[in-house]
Amino acid sequence: MEWKKCYLDVILVPLGLLINIGYYVWLWHKVRTQPFTTMIGIDADGRHFWVSNIMKDPEKKSVLAIQTLRNQIMGSTLMATVSILLSASLGAVISSNYSIKKPLNDVVYGGHGEFMMALKYVTLLTLFLFSFFSYTLSIKFLNQVSMLISIPQDVMTMVTPEHLTELLTKATMLNTLGNRIFYSALPLLLWIFGPVLVLLCSVTMVPVLYHLDFVFSGKQGKARPTNMNDQSGFV
Repeated sequence: MEWKKCYLDVILVPLGLLINIGYYVWLWHKVRTQPFTTMIGIDADGRHFWVSNIMKDPEKKSVLAIQTLRNQIMGSTLMATVSILLSASLGAVISSNYSIKKPLNDVVYGGHGEFMMALKYVTLLTLFLFSFFSYTLSIKFLNQVSMLISIPQDVMTMVTPEHLTELLTKATMLNTLGNRIFYSALPLLLWIFGPVLVLLCSVTMVPVLYHLDFVFSGKQGKARPTNMNDQSGFV
């Protein structure tokens, strides 16, 4: 009997997830083949020149670098705080007797038994925890960059622009990963109210993300012969 109530969840929720996964696979392909048509590729290229420019004159530009990195750290810290607060809230719901879901039983389409509700909350908890983990690692690398970027350049130093660009790329990649996991959790958050909303939210998010990820300048840029693919914040 429980299976008959869950057929919408079995069909619509995986379909919504496949739509998001398909978009990210296509975005990954574009970043690898035409990076300058995407914001990710342009940002990756800009980071390389930004680090080199800062390290050429650290005495004059170190304050600008620290302020820029501090803003990124504050953004990652905010998102990490939101993720762990949502995780704690979901953990409290899971450990309760599910009394919160009872008023929703009459309005939720699809399965709303104890197993299905537990699956919904555990899935959300897992995504928010992974998002929190990504943000905290991003903060770690940003702190490293903020400490090393003001080091004066010397022949004997091992802190090179390439090394700092790699650290900054890792930080940006982890922050992007945390954002994408957080975004993916939003449709699943609506799963509490039924699988139909999951599909609708997933379909709506694709054009929104498309306008955020791509540059509409008419240029179909190719990857430069440098290490553009290694600098990408998405791969």
